[in-house]
Amino acid sequence: MPPSASRCLAYLLLLVPPLVVSFYLLASFPPPPGPLPVPSYAGLASLPPDSRARQIYSEDWVEGGEGGVCRLTNGALAVPQTRYWLAGPENGKKIVLIHGLSIPALIWRPLIPPLVAAGHRVLLYDLYGRGYSAAPIGAAYDAQLYVTQLALLLQHVGWQKTRVAGVSMGGAIAGAFVTAFPDLVERDVVLVASAGLVEEASDLPRTAKVMSSPVIQALAANPLINAYLRRLASKTDHDAGAGEPQEAPLRELVRLQSAHLPGFNRAVSSSLRAGPVTGMRWAFESEGWVGRRVLILHGTTDYTVPSAHSARIGALIEGASRNRSSSGEVRVDLLSSIPLPTPIPTPSSHRQAQKHPPPPTPKDGEQRVRVTLVADAGHALTWTHTKEVVEVVVKFLKG
Repeated sequence: MPPSASRCLAYLLLLVPPLVVSFYLLASFPPPPGPLPVPSYAGLASLPPDSRARQIYSEDWVEGGEGGVCRLTNGALAVPQTRYWLAGPENGKKIVLIHGLSIPALIWRPLIPPLVAAGHRVLLYDLYGRGYSAAPIGAAYDAQLYVTQLALLLQHVGWQKTRVAGVSMGGAIAGAFVTAFPDLVERDVVLVASAGLVEEASDLPRTAKVMSSPVIQALAANPLINAYLRRLASKTDHDAGAGEPQEAPLRELVRLQSAHLPGFNRAVSSSLRAGPVTGMRWAFESEGWVGRRVLILHGTTDYTVPSAHSARIGALIEGASRNRSSSGEVRVDLLSSIPLPTPIPTPSSHRQAQKHPPPPTPKDGEQRVRVTLVADAGHALTWTHTKEVVEVVVKFLKG
């Protein structure tokens, strides 16, 4: 046999077995059909039905509501599940309510009946890593993640356009959504105790700094620490309602999520460090706010997000909505006779260098941006000052 033929035979003997084995493996183990799932931690549905967390926050907590689990794809990936609820007439005015950092959609419960009675179709959902929604592993819980989640959810329920309302971190998410998808948002936007104007995580309060640390994530992942948290959560919290009995279930629910849901602490820490809690000024300065009516609500005794932040947000939005010849002033209403905590700042000077198309001419007497301060209300004012909040929100949405 010639040397060249011997070499060819040797190469064949070396190549054929691996090819045969590869073919066998591919035939025996075909790739999974459809998009690849994103690995994630389960939400509250993974706990027993009689668990304390699910007693406070059951899956059927929306009276007369409907809903389900959103399982959509984003490119080649199957996004983690989102739990959502719908209430109100199907042909009603659509509005989506976005909750904040640690308390899931339950924070909006007192507002659902009056909104439904006013003829609204209400959409609520749990953000990734909270409540009944999954917590994607390894994800950055930032504005992009949450804006994408809301966009996919609207696609799932078939809504082409909606009003948007957000509380706390949900206000910053609402702002980012207006900026990213202005064509999906109706004219009216409601921001309640909105976060987002803290520039960096290092500027957060001391407790938030600790919670945003990667060390907390590592400790929360430790089985011994997690077991301790679960034992702590199983005890009755006698002091939970001291001074603020209305908020006791909310604080207990936060503690139970932290103890029982592996993804909760990671999601909160990531959102504090790199998410929609800080550095969101851009979300309130975009041209997406041009021509919108914005209601901003805040409690005067809010020690989580100072009420002065709402005045600053209002000024930023007003600056984005008006041309340079406008005054950029924002109307502030007080629900009782209390002193204004801080003066309203004017739009920053760097806005003057930016050009915006002229906004639609407002109706006579129409106020484009309105800030309303609720006396003696803290950060959970949708829960503790429902009457005042409902009165202002429903009246605003009627307009």
